[in-house]
Amino acid sequence: MALELYRSKRDFTATAEPRGRRARKSGKSFVIQKHDATRLHYDLRLEMDGVLKSWAVTRGPSLVPTEKRLAVHVEDHPLDYGDFEGTIPKGEYGAGTVLLWDRGTWAPIGDMHKAYAKGHLEFELSGSKLAGRWHLVRMRGKPGEKRENWLLIKGDDEFARSEGDPDILEERPESVKTGRDIPEIAAGRMAKASKASAAGKKMKSAAKSPAAGKAGAGQAVKDDEKPDTRARVRSHPTNARKSERKTSSPSGDRQQSAATRAGGISAATIRAVPRAKKGALPSFMKPMLAKLSTAAPKGDQWLHEIKFDGYRLQARIDKGSVRLLTRTGLDWTERFGTQVAEELAELPVSQALLDGELVVEDSGGISDFSTLQADLSEGRSDRFVFYLFDLLHLDGFDLRGAQLTDRKSLLERLLAPGTGHLRYSEHFDDDGSVVLRHACRLSLEGIVSKRVTAAYRSGRGGDWVKSKCTKRQEFVIGGYVPSTVSRDAIGSLALGVYEGQDLHYVGRVGTGFSRKLAEDLHARLAPLELRDSPFARRLSATERRGLRYVRPELVAEIEFRAWTGDGHLRHAAFQGLREDKPAAEIVREEAAPQDKRPALKVPMIKLTHPDRIYWPDRGISKQGLADYYAEVWPYMKPHVVNRPLALLRCPTGIDGERFFQKHAWKGMRKEIVPVTDPQDGHGEPLIAITDLAGLLGLVQAAALEIHPWGSTLDDWEHPDLITMDLDPGDDVSWEAVVEAAGEVCRRLESAGLVPFVKTSGGKGLHVVAPLKPVADWVAVKAFTKALADGMAADEPALYVSTIAKSKRKGRILIDYLRNQRGATAVAAYSVRARPGAAVSTPVFWDELAEIGPAHFTVENLSQRLTTLKTDPWADFRKSAQPLKIESSGSRRKAKRR
Repeated sequence: MALELYRSKRDFTATAEPRGRRARKSGKSFVIQKHDATRLHYDLRLEMDGVLKSWAVTRGPSLVPTEKRLAVHVEDHPLDYGDFEGTIPKGEYGAGTVLLWDRGTWAPIGDMHKAYAKGHLEFELSGSKLAGRWHLVRMRGKPGEKRENWLLIKGDDEFARSEGDPDILEERPESVKTGRDIPEIAAGRMAKASKASAAGKKMKSAAKSPAAGKAGAGQAVKDDEKPDTRARVRSHPTNARKSERKTSSPSGDRQQSAATRAGGISAATIRAVPRAKKGALPSFMKPMLAKLSTAAPKGDQWLHEIKFDGYRLQARIDKGSVRLLTRTGLDWTERFGTQVAEELAELPVSQALLDGELVVEDSGGISDFSTLQADLSEGRSDRFVFYLFDLLHLDGFDLRGAQLTDRKSLLERLLAPGTGHLRYSEHFDDDGSVVLRHACRLSLEGIVSKRVTAAYRSGRGGDWVKSKCTKRQEFVIGGYVPSTVSRDAIGSLALGVYEGQDLHYVGRVGTGFSRKLAEDLHARLAPLELRDSPFARRLSATERRGLRYVRPELVAEIEFRAWTGDGHLRHAAFQGLREDKPAAEIVREEAAPQDKRPALKVPMIKLTHPDRIYWPDRGISKQGLADYYAEVWPYMKPHVVNRPLALLRCPTGIDGERFFQKHAWKGMRKEIVPVTDPQDGHGEPLIAITDLAGLLGLVQAAALEIHPWGSTLDDWEHPDLITMDLDPGDDVSWEAVVEAAGEVCRRLESAGLVPFVKTSGGKGLHVVAPLKPVADWVAVKAFTKALADGMAADEPALYVSTIAKSKRKGRILIDYLRNQRGATAVAAYSVRARPGAAVSTPVFWDELAEIGPAHFTVENLSQRLTTLKTDPWADFRKSAQPLKIESSGSRRKAKRR
């Protein structure tokens, strides 16, 4: 059964059950859930082929071999359902309370697929309550009977019991996850620590399995990461897509009901915290800050949190009155609307001082400072999320002396599990380097590592350490260059840092400004203009060109790729103004290392109007696009050079006129090469590039998308790759697209090919297989059409192979038409001319569950590439295989013979 049946029965906006996804590979976990629905029963779930095969055992399992228990086969469930415990709301499918009764691993005896198809599964269980050999036997159905009935029977072994022995269901009614029983879960009571701990110890070995209740289980783990670390980082609220956000803590099961939270935390509980002491609520506390480090600390004395990209705030609650204070103590409560403050006021506390970061998350669920800035400028407050990571004072007790883990434990008890605008900042206790590496691969900003025993001390000590994935810091604005394309707007900013009383110039930033922001910055900077330079040294003629000096009062947050040898920024992008930080405190972060990689020699291609904004929603300019392509060129080069190209040109950006260009044009830069199609010797020349200069020439020509042929200039008639474009219709989930890619992968592998995968930069995926250029276009198209038609015939409810949009609603088009002469597909690492500036990005197969269709963009992809130890497509060309099919020419010759 497909997961579509499971999903079709549930409204995931109403139930806390996981939406889940099918894993490409699977382990051997099992789970039994006690389900107090219309009728009490037990659900047996065995992990097979990336899902949980499920049976509703009406009377529950019996350890007596002579007792046969009816087991009704029901729809497949996702792997992460194996961790679900809670109450399904009234009116929803399966309404009632679910208790996690047993879990562990299972081992089939013999071939499980043959046994399952035959209707007799024999297997062994290794769980907390059940063990030994078991049988599932399918019964012969009656005419017209819709449900599929099986029998669950215990094998006669040392774990079996006789009829006079105690019933395991009555003997062990508690949850192996939380120690609770059904009434306690229904009432929303908290986990019983002793029982939950004991159950956790019993299950420790099973939980270490990659397959133990994790979506995407069994996928290859790279970089020596623990499987559960990768799953937890990707499911962290900072990275989860909004429709799938998970709320469980990585360090345990800590969810509480509203009824429990309403009572708050008793004074006796707070008083029992070591080093908590009575004290008045402070009006403000200078925040504890983190030192920058190039590496995350190791050892079990540290925990690690995802670094957020927003405004650091303290929330001061005093008898229903709420104030949001910046890191310098400014009251910014009114700037952030009413929703956050109202939810803080509703917390079950009389007085409290909480520390956290307010963010806005992008479409991929990642906090994004520029999006936060845009929302503030527009007066929008509905997307604010306040992540809370520390508790300094609670109801008359000063907690700053208590150790971090005790403060966080109290804080988590105060917060609802991931609802509304308030969120608990989860943490990881794995090796810091592993957490950081995976955070960087997912294009997060970095992590903050905190000593578990540390008290809360104002200032920048050694107990908090930040490790960044990106090079980013604040700089002082010392001047601006007016825009070359808009009146009363800035085109770039001149930046500096303080050393003592001197402001030292570090370079310019010319991308990251939306049109409105460029105008707003001009309005703020024009009144600050100075006759003389605020920088300590005299700038060169090049540095001074067009520059208007200003009083150094405003602070900008800048992301950049590296420091150059002379201490200037390389490939900088504006993120926003930092009004919460005074200019006089902005210094060079000495821990930011210089880039020791050999600098890529970028050709001197003059860009006219480099500040022209191509992506208004992200403020990405022509110069920003050129910088991006210079960064990714070593990865992109094999996929675009020496191939005929088609371009999508947008001279004024994605919101203006656009047109496709495949022929050479008048005035084309000399770095772009005209090429002649051998089959059209008298027609207009096509276009190609041979080096980075040619690519930058395309940027100057406003080519925002690059689409190469599937063959090279050396052999026009024999393609050297296959591209299968998976284009989902409306209402098709990302998980369904990933499953479709897996199916294409399996079919290509069965044909002897080696498939690779990349995001399309749109809604879908491209599965690409390199070929040895032997088969001609006719043969390749026939092969890919047969593959697409086969998938559509096998799963007509899921896939179509016809291009008509009327037939694609709710299904995925398996587009094979990219594989014919003259057809093109967007290049690996090409940006797309769509809002968000997403990039068609090569990924590892097992990363698909961690990302969304537009996860990687012009702004974050370079960071990912510097983090990866291995290029996902490093072996692309080495993996080329001949297509095992006769070419059309061979067939014609055979026919003549």
